[in-house]
Amino acid sequence: MTNILLNGYLGRMGRVILELSKERDDLEVIAGVDYKVPEDEVFSFSTYTDYSSVETRPDVIIDFSNPAALDAVLGYALSENVPVILCTTGFSETQLAQIEEASKSVPVFFSANMSIGVNLIAELAKKAAEILYPGYNIEIVEAHHNQKLDAPSGTALMLANEIASVLPEKVDYETNRAAKREKRPIDEIGIHAIRAGTIVGEHEILFGGPDEVIKISHHAASRKIFANGALNAAAWIVGRPAGLYSMKDLIA
Repeated sequence: MTNILLNGYLGRMGRVILELSKERDDLEVIAGVDYKVPEDEVFSFSTYTDYSSVETRPDVIIDFSNPAALDAVLGYALSENVPVILCTTGFSETQLAQIEEASKSVPVFFSANMSIGVNLIAELAKKAAEILYPGYNIEIVEAHHNQKLDAPSGTALMLANEIASVLPEKVDYETNRAAKREKRPIDEIGIHAIRAGTIVGEHEILFGGPDEVIKISHHAASRKIFANGALNAAAWIVGRPAGLYSMKDLIA
């Protein structure tokens, strides 16, 4: 049995993880940390508002909260030598370096998107880019609910990074084409963000060439796909050596 400490258990994704974890017999949430205090709710596990109060040592931490929690999450993981699953997006360059440094001491699983489907379309997009670039322009369009704070999404940036990794030259990411009045250069990837309603997550990679358009897309019907990915990663990472892991390692 894998014992989980869930950071951000009162949030949207935290509640989905709690729901799905009850359906599994290989893992269990034994503790939760959230800066908020639950109102009129009783949980079957120990709850805390900060890591200094945590009394039960977990086998792994799942963080599906906010970049602001990174210092506390990594601090606890390093002090207790506990693997951590980071599912949050919107980290700064400094925080990404912090994550990489922590992975030298403990196993860290970090992915901008925990869906197998999204990681599959990333591989498909890389193959398409190898064949089509530079004759085809590459654009990424992502859509999320109106409460999402970061734009473009971490997944859109992940897709752009994966595509850029196979191109023969360095490309720029254009996220504000409206600010310019000029023709589109070849060596760029356009990234566009939509925020509306309750959209869970949609990503489309568009390759526009002479007289044709090729599209690779993914639609998330519910948050369960991300929660299941996080739970699968938690079960997988326990016992692994220190290092930085991602969905590529999980689905390999």
